[in-house]
Amino acid sequence: MKFHGVLFFPVTPFAADGSLDEERLAQHIEAGVAAGAGGVFVACGTGEFHALSAEEIERATRVAVETTAGRVPVLAAAGGPTPVARDQAARVERAGADGILLLPPYLVSAPQQGLVRYVEEIIAATDLPVVFYQRGTARLTAETAAEIAALPGVVGLKDGIGDIERMHRIVRAVRAVPGTEDFQFFNGLPTAEMTAPAYKGVGVELYSSAVFAFAPEIALAFHRALAEDDDALLSRLLDEFYGPLVALRDEVPGYAVSLVKAGVTLRGLDVGGVRAPLLDPTPEHVARLSKLLDHGLEVVGAWAPRVSVS
Repeated sequence: MKFHGVLFFPVTPFAADGSLDEERLAQHIEAGVAAGAGGVFVACGTGEFHALSAEEIERATRVAVETTAGRVPVLAAAGGPTPVARDQAARVERAGADGILLLPPYLVSAPQQGLVRYVEEIIAATDLPVVFYQRGTARLTAETAAEIAALPGVVGLKDGIGDIERMHRIVRAVRAVPGTEDFQFFNGLPTAEMTAPAYKGVGVELYSSAVFAFAPEIALAFHRALAEDDDALLSRLLDEFYGPLVALRDEVPGYAVSLVKAGVTLRGLDVGGVRAPLLDPTPEHVARLSKLLDHGLEVVGAWAPRVSVS
């Protein structure tokens, strides 16, 4: 399972009664794959994993698998308490996913060998390949990362901490382990484009793009500019779109998800609001997002012939 291009983390649409809207999820995923996503990570952070039941994760995964029809890999999340994560992993496998994004254990701060044990116990519950998500309570040393990377079935590490020096040490330590040539590293910070150039410098070229969920034109233009070292376009997008988006995102906790759902709705697919404990953006913030989105699309318009959507 090898990833290339922009990684798509779809939102999870909810109907008016608050239930999972499978039809709109399928529409959302189809649009992302058609736009050129390199992989679909369903029911993960942007998809409100924290607010979904195990049954909803399984249903969302099945929708993603059926919709993509083998065109790109599909991963879904598992995480939290060990028994819960094991159940989620089994459900995701049953739904036909190609892999699992393993989130950290719930709340507790664990010793390094405890984190290794956590991964071991989850991978024992599934035959699917696993990408481990380092964030929150799961902060790996370089030595522990190398140990986890050597476990059978672990194929990648996603970083949500943002410590570039730590990540550089981790990359070097893992690469020193025989047989890890195909092991993949992901930048998993919110609005990852802001840090993508720095991560690329330490050997982490893959990243999750929440923006792709509502503005694939902008996300694809940025990805192409990064690959081609187009500093002019990178600088303009970072200064005029991504930077202001992060400033808006940081005004309210949880907006890393809420703004994305609002953006999808602004682009024509009503995906409903977010579940508690998150809050939907205020009308003022939606208006600012709309204006920012229009400007971002205007910026990439000049580069439109270079943006691949196939």
